[in-house]
Amino acid sequence: MNRIKISALSLVLIILNSIFSFAQRKPILLKNVTLVDGSGTASRQGLDILIKNDRIAQIGNGISGNAFTTINLSGKTVMPSLISAHTHVGTLKGNTSNAENYTRGNVLRQLKQYQDYGINSVLVMGTDRPMLFETGLRDSTVAGLLPGARLFSAGYGFNTPDPSPGSWMNLLFRPETADEVPAMIEMLALNKPTVVKMWVDDHGAKSGKMKPEIYQAIIREAHKRNIRVAAHLFYVDDALALTQAGLDVMAHSIRDREVTDELLKEMKAKNVIYIPTLSLDHYAYIYADNPAWIQDDFFKSSLEPGVWEMITDKTYQDKIRNAPEYTKNKEAAKVAMINLKKIADAGITVALGTDSGAFPIRPQGFSEHYDLELMVQSGISPVKAIRAGTANAAKALGIDADFGTIVVGKKADFVILEANPESNIKNTRKIHSVWKDGKEVSKGILNTSKK
Repeated sequence: MNRIKISALSLVLIILNSIFSFAQRKPILLKNVTLVDGSGTASRQGLDILIKNDRIAQIGNGISGNAFTTINLSGKTVMPSLISAHTHVGTLKGNTSNAENYTRGNVLRQLKQYQDYGINSVLVMGTDRPMLFETGLRDSTVAGLLPGARLFSAGYGFNTPDPSPGSWMNLLFRPETADEVPAMIEMLALNKPTVVKMWVDDHGAKSGKMKPEIYQAIIREAHKRNIRVAAHLFYVDDALALTQAGLDVMAHSIRDREVTDELLKEMKAKNVIYIPTLSLDHYAYIYADNPAWIQDDFFKSSLEPGVWEMITDKTYQDKIRNAPEYTKNKEAAKVAMINLKKIADAGITVALGTDSGAFPIRPQGFSEHYDLELMVQSGISPVKAIRAGTANAAKALGIDADFGTIVVGKKADFVILEANPESNIKNTRKIHSVWKDGKEVSKGILNTSKK
């Protein structure tokens, strides 16, 4: 009881402090910016952006006034802060990923890392634990009351029965029959998840797939409570069956073969959101190829202690290269990129998500920028890739009324860049500063000491 009282008092103090800060804060005027607004349209130059408290108050030319704190950003580009619609937070630490790592401190540390990479909101896909909800930590991050990215959660996901699941997945719902699903969804709904997450495929032929009658029941029961459903998947046939069953979000790429016209038509008609997680597919093999970026500080800064030494070790790289699935994983990554282009060209909403944080080789922060690069390599324009990481990802999280684009009335969540990513998508990595709720909160990962 004392702990609850202390937490409640702390929350009140944080709120009062925020109100006081807003009352004291002068409006901020950003002058002479190049604006990539997140809508997918071309950048605009020489604009001024007026920020009042935590929102965009005005965008235009020649805004002036003595009551403003003015910052000249000539030569700089402003874009919305990134949003990652598929992550995992808290279970990763060093070379391990397990339930024991899931502490308040570890969650907040990783949310701060996402923010240092220009990512102000993340959706954790089904591997959160009770502490997040029981202490109010999730709600405090969403409200912007704590440092770091806002954490939106799918709660505890649904998977197939497993007598000995890994510790970080031991809270998942594992129905054996469809009759068990309603009570499980009812229990999950108490935590007000952003989406329901379910694992549907066979995990590389290592397990049985979720039965159609079970995932159909999950979708049906979630929709009764106005909760959308996201699926971990791999195969074209599963994607079609899930779409026909009412799936809202595909949380991974389709990688077994190229998508069919029938599937594209169904996805478009049902307004399915597609999260390609391209970097995940590349991490499955690419360290064996020793990519140039493995020496890049922007990449190295995203890794947990000990991971860089592991992935650059010749024994580790040879093990990946000589593994039976090496060629299969490379091919799957190619198919994923082909399918992304087809899906985007069909007018289906593509949202950034990476599965970062699930395992040590999927680093938090770098993965999101790498996914943008891979989207462009797939044939998507830089501004459309940015839209996937801003406006479309906000739509995936259901927060697009306030986030995802830089327009008057929305939250002032943005990144100031040293160069325009419209000409080179890698310029999203040249972070000058990160802003959240109208305040500068980071100078970027390369200027921020990791704790």
